[in-house]
Amino acid sequence: MEERDVRFVRLWFSDVLGSLKSVAIAPAEVEGAFAEGVGFDGSAIEGYARVYEADMVAHPDASTYQMLPWRQQVRGTARMFCDITLPDGSPSYADPRHVLKRAMKKAADMGFTFYTHPEIEFFLLKPYQPGQPPQPLDHGGYFDHTTLGAGTDFRRDAIEMLEQMGISVEFSHHEGAPGQHEIDLRYADALTMADNIMTFRVVIREVAVGKGIQATFMPKPFTDHPGSGMHTHMSLFEGDHNAFYDASDEARLSPVGRQFVAGLLKHAREITAVTNQWVNSYKRLAGGGEAPSYICWGRNNRSALVRVPRFGQDKQSSARVELRSIDSAANPYLAFALMLNAGLAGIENGYELPDEANDDVWSLSEREREAMGIGELPRSLDEAIREMEKSELVAETLGSHVFEHFLRNKRAEFAQYRRQVTPFELDRYLPML
Repeated sequence: MEERDVRFVRLWFSDVLGSLKSVAIAPAEVEGAFAEGVGFDGSAIEGYARVYEADMVAHPDASTYQMLPWRQQVRGTARMFCDITLPDGSPSYADPRHVLKRAMKKAADMGFTFYTHPEIEFFLLKPYQPGQPPQPLDHGGYFDHTTLGAGTDFRRDAIEMLEQMGISVEFSHHEGAPGQHEIDLRYADALTMADNIMTFRVVIREVAVGKGIQATFMPKPFTDHPGSGMHTHMSLFEGDHNAFYDASDEARLSPVGRQFVAGLLKHAREITAVTNQWVNSYKRLAGGGEAPSYICWGRNNRSALVRVPRFGQDKQSSARVELRSIDSAANPYLAFALMLNAGLAGIENGYELPDEANDDVWSLSEREREAMGIGELPRSLDEAIREMEKSELVAETLGSHVFEHFLRNKRAEFAQYRRQVTPFELDRYLPML
């Protein structure tokens, strides 16, 4: 910090819904923060504590120390992610990072390390005018090389900033909708990746602000265009061995891998309120195409909820499965914890993988899907909440405090949404009723 003239160190952590929280300390306070933590009022943080049990302590994780590139022009600023504890040193029941750590410890006790690789989609918009529809920054399509404009160098600048912070990027390209982009992060263990996703969102917004534009991770800002997902590839490793790989299997998927996928499918409805936690998330899932609504798996089938990629399937280290429902506005700590524990439940209980879906399930009739045993994801946040309420797996994974607060918050969000009169209703019913 002395060598880089660091004047501020920001301590980052997430609330239960995945919003980033930050407190800045001076470099002289860092040694004390490592030794004793930094106290704060947990009752002021979404989902953390009630007023009479408010004291909490943020303990910075030194392994997450990085400089913030967008702060270097004035004076050096660094950041570290924190683990949150109670004053007695025990882990906070409300810390999403601890929820994921707990799930990863369960996997470690079974001999596994959990790796993830997300494909993060987002929109670049012209500055938003309240009361006006959003305007995409460009009119490009899938893989288009867009012409000169404010967004031409956006991905390059964002990737350079991410790599300055130690976050490796694998691919980037224009996505299918106007103004929509995708950046794929190189695989890492799930905790590192969740930290990276939180950082990614900050970097994308900072680069956008610097260019006078707006970036949004809203799942479905446009009715007539695809929404933004975060297709997440997952694998379990036993040391250096990929536990999902089996060269003798047609799908190159081991018994462990097949049971993991079976667990994702069996518990898909229960975890959807967390992987798709906003009212708007269900507009994306209703759109068809590459946003799945039906609970099935396949290889060369992008309408399936879980896909086993064919690319690199003969390479042991590349064996993986891809969950396609999760969107880029989810809390990555909670979502990854539930995805992992759903898969581990399949392994622990020996779930049997159903038959592969080879057809575009969107094109099948309801009767055909029923005959194939293909269920459907919740159609609304309300339906997803009702599924989550009944789930032992979700309650055990999140812990009672996070479980109850999350449900309480989402019930309130849906109740408020139900009361809103939308432009659709005004346009449709005012002229005819």
